[in-house]
Amino acid sequence: MYSDDLLLPWHEAVLELVPGLELFDAHTHTGFNDPDGNSCSAEDLIAGLELAGARAVVFTMHEPDGYPPANDRIIDEAAASGGRLVPFCRLDPADEPLREAERALGRGARGIKLHPRAEEFRLDDERLEPVFALADERRLPMIVHAGRGIPALGRDALEITARHPGLKLILAHDAVCDLAWIWRHAADHPNLYIDTAWWSTLDHLSLFGLVPPGQILFASDMPYGTTLLQSILALRCAFQAGLSADQVREIAGGQLTRILAGEEPLDLGPAPGDGRLAGDLLLERVHTYLITAAGRMMIADTAPDYIGLARLACEVGDDAPQARICESILALLDRLEAYVATLPEPSRVPTDAAARRPPFPGVGLAVVAATIALTPDVPLPEVPEPAEVGERTA
Repeated sequence: MYSDDLLLPWHEAVLELVPGLELFDAHTHTGFNDPDGNSCSAEDLIAGLELAGARAVVFTMHEPDGYPPANDRIIDEAAASGGRLVPFCRLDPADEPLREAERALGRGARGIKLHPRAEEFRLDDERLEPVFALADERRLPMIVHAGRGIPALGRDALEITARHPGLKLILAHDAVCDLAWIWRHAADHPNLYIDTAWWSTLDHLSLFGLVPPGQILFASDMPYGTTLLQSILALRCAFQAGLSADQVREIAGGQLTRILAGEEPLDLGPAPGDGRLAGDLLLERVHTYLITAAGRMMIADTAPDYIGLARLACEVGDDAPQARICESILALLDRLEAYVATLPEPSRVPTDAAARRPPFPGVGLAVVAATIALTPDVPLPEVPEPAEVGERTA
């Protein structure tokens, strides 16, 4: 379904830096009715988790007709997963949120998901105050969409976490709607967390450099990202920012395990600051072209001009200090072009296959390449031989 198998050498290289690491993805979905046209089955999610050697929190995608049946589906999928999935319930403030929270938690949900953009509400909506109080009392985690498409919600988040110290409020997607300033207040709100379900290398580096590591949780946003892909991005950025293997191990899964068990989270020390994040101009050129290409790919443009410019920017010379990094990036771009060449045109994809087509085919390879350009201090795998990319129809 995705190009994750082509990323395995880079995944394995970063895992070798953290012996005994157990990935626990804080942000995944299943569902079939989201108006954005994307879908994900439990089988697809579990396959991606198995490839990465991970387990995950799961909640439903947008359900315009209401959440109780979808929450039951999530709970049943988790129960059948052999411990691979941990269910959260999703709530709509307009549909008796406290009643549905109590019902779903009684059936086995372990936390709560809110999506202010999809359900069109502010985080300080008075209908949610009883839900915050319930989560405070039970020491529950609550994930809130904090990415694109919404007004900033950080000030509401700070007020809610101060008012409900038992609640573990997790701002999703690197908290990009408020990251510019909320990092200054994170240490004073120890029950505020931020997950890494995002794709921007610069946002990741800012997050890991400026927010205390004990308040960062690894996440992917499957099916919009994958656990294997996002683990490469997040772990490389964490190490580039100066975090230790022990800190990264907790971010990758240990801290989430404690939160779900109702235990006291670990204090992993202060944020390292931005002292290690000075850039290399030649590698920043490569990153700029690649991240532009990734953005174009997300709107169904294969971006050959920007991929070509990235290739030219990698021609630094065999004796340049950036040579090995550029060699690894070029290997990824070779895999990207081979993978995309095997995909049929969207208009020629049968309806049933189109439902399983990755949202942004091949973009993960471009994003990993862009991340490598800005994480030059983190070890890389030996550049693998050109990948055998077989026939792909999904």
